[in-house]
Amino acid sequence: MENMAITQETKRVTKPPKEARSVFSSIGLGILLFVIASLVIVLVMNLVLMNKILPNVTINGINVGWMHKDEATQKVLSAITYPTSGKITYTYQGQSWQTTPFENGIILDAESTVQKAYAFGRSGYPWERLMEKLQVIFYGANVPSTYIFNMETAQQKIEQIAQTINQTTVEAELVVNGLDVQMIPGRVGVSVDTWATAGMVGFNAKTQQDFTVEIITVTQPPQILDASEQAQIAQNILSQSLYLTVPNRTDADPEPWELNQETLADLLSIQRERVGNQEVFQVGLDGQKLALLLESIATTMRVENPENARFIFNDETGQLELLKSAVVGRELNIPNSITKINQEVAQGNHSIELAFDIQQPQVLDTATGADLGITELVQATTTYFYGSDAARKTNIRTSAEQYHGLLVAPGETFSMVDHIGDISLDNGYAEAWIIYGDQTIKGVGGGVCQVSTTLFRNAFFAGFPIVERHYHSYRVYYYEQNMWGGTDESLAGLDATVYAPLVDLKFMNDTPYWLLMETYVYDNEIQWKFYSTSMNRVVDWNTTGLTNIKEAPEPKYVENDELPKGQIKQIDFEADGADITVYRTVYQDGQVYIQDNFVTHYTPWQAVYECGPGTDKCISHGNAINPD
Repeated sequence: MENMAITQETKRVTKPPKEARSVFSSIGLGILLFVIASLVIVLVMNLVLMNKILPNVTINGINVGWMHKDEATQKVLSAITYPTSGKITYTYQGQSWQTTPFENGIILDAESTVQKAYAFGRSGYPWERLMEKLQVIFYGANVPSTYIFNMETAQQKIEQIAQTINQTTVEAELVVNGLDVQMIPGRVGVSVDTWATAGMVGFNAKTQQDFTVEIITVTQPPQILDASEQAQIAQNILSQSLYLTVPNRTDADPEPWELNQETLADLLSIQRERVGNQEVFQVGLDGQKLALLLESIATTMRVENPENARFIFNDETGQLELLKSAVVGRELNIPNSITKINQEVAQGNHSIELAFDIQQPQVLDTATGADLGITELVQATTTYFYGSDAARKTNIRTSAEQYHGLLVAPGETFSMVDHIGDISLDNGYAEAWIIYGDQTIKGVGGGVCQVSTTLFRNAFFAGFPIVERHYHSYRVYYYEQNMWGGTDESLAGLDATVYAPLVDLKFMNDTPYWLLMETYVYDNEIQWKFYSTSMNRVVDWNTTGLTNIKEAPEPKYVENDELPKGQIKQIDFEADGADITVYRTVYQDGQVYIQDNFVTHYTPWQAVYECGPGTDKCISHGNAINPD
């Protein structure tokens, strides 16, 4: 380790001159004398002022020097009047309330104040006490007064004022009186925050001056303050009738449904609901009541099944021409309608389209023959009905109209009963002869089987599969007529009867193309046409002809009291019974496609006559029946 040498420089001390030593001696002597004098003064003050406040001590400028504490307390109490004469002013929105500090719990603590004055120069370290005593001798000392603040008292005073400020929260209301809607506005609640306001009093009291305090309040707004907009919506709803309509209404649709003002008043619903973080009035029509009303009209607006557009084929142009527009199926959607109604009445609308579940038909008005594969005539068949009365002809025409322009989809099994509609007088049918059970009677729709027979033969000769066919109970010679009105027995067994809903005629369109049917009724004949695209089918058929022929029974005579004596009226006609089988082979592109046969069994049918009472013909046959 390396040694370190420490050298110390020697300084030369020189003595001050004699005059300087004399000055220093004088200063030191003066300080000593000052200290001695101060100690003497302090000692004297302690002895003289024992139990008294030091001289030149004031409280808020009030001289309390040389006083005992009790004397000083009385003087302070009489001299300081701030708690009772001071002013504390409360203000709120242009209003003011003047109070005293004392009313707000501000009290002079005279004893504590005097004690602080007495303790001046007598507390702390010795040098601190000395300095304070010297201060009072040369400068004096002022001690601020001490106050006690009772916050509870201040709150009580503020609460008295709050009674004129506080107001409860009021929610807005909507009141319906008849057809008038009144809105009662809400009010924001106000309550004085006594604790916070009292805190401001305590803070300002330290100044020992008059001061003003702005009253602190807490607002409590209502959930709904103003409902004027909702009131206007409600008033608009009741201002006039409401009309509910079908979209794109046509003449076939029911008239708009009117809800008058009184009904709307009964339906009006005003509900408070929470939307997000706030409450609102929901104004509309009561959903449950509205649902009951809509249910009552749903059936009048329902279109159960959509209907394809109907066309006819223009043989010259080879194009389809629209005969009847498509019908869109629809069902009233009550929940969606209620929602739509309430949305639109809120916007002031009084004519509202209801909501429907829509079922579109397969073929619309814009379809073309190329779209559907309808390009040519594939089969036409005519049957004849010479001798038919006017009622039967009416029924043939009315029934045939149901199928004119009708389309059969690819792969569809066509049912004649499904499209025949209601056979009634109201729908244009008349009473004519029909086979009912084991008798021929007058009934609505007699002659419809002329139409079904024509359809059967057209489907038969077009080569379509026959799914269901029923023959008549006995031979009806209308169905064996030729174009000249004569009888062609080879047509026996090619008839078809229908009787909705149990007895039907069905065939299948087993091609990939749509099939268009057209029907034309003339004076004594009906023609049925099929338009589609040819499948190159050829039909070969033959018949056994009439076999197992059984003669009709002897005529039956029935006495009718409504006929005069001697009058005879035939009400049923005889027909021989027979069995027939018709065989069919359908070729497609030269190959056997279908082989089937159609068996018919005709029952022998008895002629029936009515005759007046006592008529010889009835008596001679011995089988007259008196209906009585």
